[in-house]
Amino acid sequence: MTVHITNASEARRYEARLDGQDEVAGFAEYILTSELIAFVHTEVRPAHEGKGVGSALVRTSLDAARKSGLRVLATCPFYAAWIERHPEYADLLYQSRSQVTD
Repeated sequence: MTVHITNASEARRYEARLDGQDEVAGFAEYILTSELIAFVHTEVRPAHEGKGVGSALVRTSLDAARKSGLRVLATCPFYAAWIERHPEYADLLYQSRSQVTD
């Protein structure tokens, strides 16, 4: 079964559907600025867990961020753990450049 990912920008989320199904199998919510995309919540419906839905959401959205030149803030624990396991995406992570100290 193939996972199809679309960017539902009006809902500020990526959505996953499986072949031939209208039902959303999972989604990844985000906040987008001109320089940064923050992934804040990912959810896969229990019936679709273990089918690669979450990984497809992360890989597709990170590839889109790279193509758009965006930095990634992975506040969602699933995204953070996935990127840790796939270091080829670590270069996308947002790094604060603030010089402010207490």
